[in-house]
Amino acid sequence: MNATTENNRSETSATTRLQSAIDDAFRRGGGTVEVQAGIHRVGGLRLRSKVTLLLRSGAVLKASRDPADYDILPHDALEPVPQEEFAPGVRWLPAATRKTHDHLLKSASRWNNAIIRIYRARDARIIGEPGSAIDGCDSYDPLGEEDFRGVHGIAAHDCENLELRGYEIRNTGNWAHSFWRCRDVAFSDLVILGGHDGIHFCSCDRVSIDRCVMKTGDDCVAGFDNEDVTVRDCDLNTACSAFRFGGRRVLVERCRCHGPGEYPIRNSLTKEEQISGSHGSPGSGHRTMLALFTYYADFSLSIRHEPGEIVLRDCSLDTAERFLHYNFSGNEVWQKGSPLSSIRFENCTATNIGMSLCAYGDAAHPLALALEKCRFAFAPPQPEFLRAAHVSALTLRDCAVEGVDGPLVRSWGGVAAPDAEHLVGVAPTVLAATSAFSTQAI
Repeated sequence: MNATTENNRSETSATTRLQSAIDDAFRRGGGTVEVQAGIHRVGGLRLRSKVTLLLRSGAVLKASRDPADYDILPHDALEPVPQEEFAPGVRWLPAATRKTHDHLLKSASRWNNAIIRIYRARDARIIGEPGSAIDGCDSYDPLGEEDFRGVHGIAAHDCENLELRGYEIRNTGNWAHSFWRCRDVAFSDLVILGGHDGIHFCSCDRVSIDRCVMKTGDDCVAGFDNEDVTVRDCDLNTACSAFRFGGRRVLVERCRCHGPGEYPIRNSLTKEEQISGSHGSPGSGHRTMLALFTYYADFSLSIRHEPGEIVLRDCSLDTAERFLHYNFSGNEVWQKGSPLSSIRFENCTATNIGMSLCAYGDAAHPLALALEKCRFAFAPPQPEFLRAAHVSALTLRDCAVEGVDGPLVRSWGGVAAPDAEHLVGVAPTVLAATSAFSTQAI
């Protein structure tokens, strides 16, 4: 018996055992499935309503790298998935060429496969004791996103009242957490390492993220069309943005964000490294942190409510390209949904920032931007503090700026006169741009 055969049998055995325990608990009306210490090699699992998956200390779910091991929903006779949830195609296509967004929106598509699936469930939980982990092993799929991404870590669709707490999740083939159209979701005390996005959720309401540590190869917290979101007391390290986000009534408090990324963006690695699951040699690949906050408003979903009322308070940023990146000019593919109405930063500090802030709003729906008690230090020096257009209100209170050799704002039109008090380090002037708009692309 060769090693591959042994691994496949081990994965089949552990997957069957755990899925049977989950199904039995579900049939009884709910319960807890305990995973004891040890390495459990698994393919795809489906968590169901009122079932808690409890990872005991030392328990590790070690995921298969074979995408075929996650095609589980077509065979689920206990809770069959409607046929309309299955996408006809199997290959991911880039935004510029795709005809539909079925791979995203249909919950049973290949792109939505995950180590643990939660579909139309209520009151389900994944709880990890200290020392427990879910290891995605950087799964590889030649038909996956960017022709290499494997399966997500945990994927939930159309669920209510979910809790995810206490475990480490690392090296997932795609996003560590992929949540769509869910309500009342709580993430807490998680450690997310490597892989791609840490927690990515869309069209979700009442979501909280508390005391999480993320060291991701892509965005830490991402998603759009969300409402009533809180993120508190998190430590975020990334090779992309700490927040690539859009929504309404979003509060971020006491988060420490810093670069460069300990893990690289995986699409910057060689094809051989992507196939093998390697993280590359130390320092290889793209690791520069892009921004504290990048606005996100994709075109693949119909956004339900006007995005805005976003507040970041008592947060810090060190060593990144940008502090704020909002560009609704039309030349960025992921900012073509609904424009942002308002964003506010309170008592935030940013050091070693490599580019000016960017706030390019929409002419019909301009932005209100406020900064209060904030400190900024740029390196190298920048020719302006903010590159802007279509900003209806620009408020600065008790802010200090270092490393700007020029005006407060370079305007491409539609920028209101700054309402500035106790502004140190830069004059509150607006200078009309004489060149074509550029975001100094990041």
